[in-house]
Amino acid sequence: MTVFKEGTILKNALFLKALEEGFDDLRVCSPSDVPDVGERLQEFLKKDYHGQMGWLAERSHWRSDPSALWPEARSVIMLAHNYAPDHDPLEILHHREKAAISVYAQNKDYHDVIKKRLKAIARWLVAETGGEVKVFVDTAPVPEKPLGQAAGLGWQGKHTNLVSRGLGNWFFIGSIFTTINLLKDAPETDRCGSCKECISVCPTNAFPRPYQLDARRCISYLTIEHKGPVDIELREKLGNRIYGCDDCLAVCPWNKFANQAKEVRYHAREELIAPDLAELATLDDRGFRIKFSGSPIK
Repeated sequence: MTVFKEGTILKNALFLKALEEGFDDLRVCSPSDVPDVGERLQEFLKKDYHGQMGWLAERSHWRSDPSALWPEARSVIMLAHNYAPDHDPLEILHHREKAAISVYAQNKDYHDVIKKRLKAIARWLVAETGGEVKVFVDTAPVPEKPLGQAAGLGWQGKHTNLVSRGLGNWFFIGSIFTTINLLKDAPETDRCGSCKECISVCPTNAFPRPYQLDARRCISYLTIEHKGPVDIELREKLGNRIYGCDDCLAVCPWNKFANQAKEVRYHAREELIAPDLAELATLDDRGFRIKFSGSPIK
């Protein structure tokens, strides 16, 4: 086992390991670095902005306090994995006979890609330090975006998503909790300024105010999480979007610094960029499974 005498050496080696595994950035914070996340979550739940996502309320204790999720954890490693597209995701909205699918769902399910890489980094860290680790990618009540900001990975924009100075907002987030005391990074500061592009572009007015989302009006929620009919008021606003919505992400000015994803499994499959709505309507169960095999669309 390699012995690191200085925390900086370990931190630098960890960063290089993350790059080796295909991640685009790595930052570190402590589980206790998000003291206001519980209050913000309770306000969100009290207003019923979570809609049918009952699991948010059921697991709010852990999501409000990352330290409660694993009391032995001393550091949280936050990682970013770029999935930026090479095309304008809003262009498809002008072709109403085509189906608009969110960029993140146009190829391989990111959970399958990221988790293996997180585990590889975790195994390396255990071998180097003897510490304990837990890996998460949307698999536990982890407040990933607040932790991401606390670690300096980015800041939560007015659309509530994490924004990075180097990656824009097209990136997935993964986390590794560990019992090792790692050198922390400085938290990122809000750099949205007076910009409200993401608020203005939302077709359903899903943002009651900047930095707050009413999921019940969000097209991503309505086409993925919501079960049952969509309110009449919102149906026409969905347009040709059948799975997710990228409007608020696509207009963020910070995306000018983003490059196309290096991971080819995030590059859009040709048949999922703009499939015919009429063709999709004729799919039986077997045809559906073949069409969307390996993607997040189930």
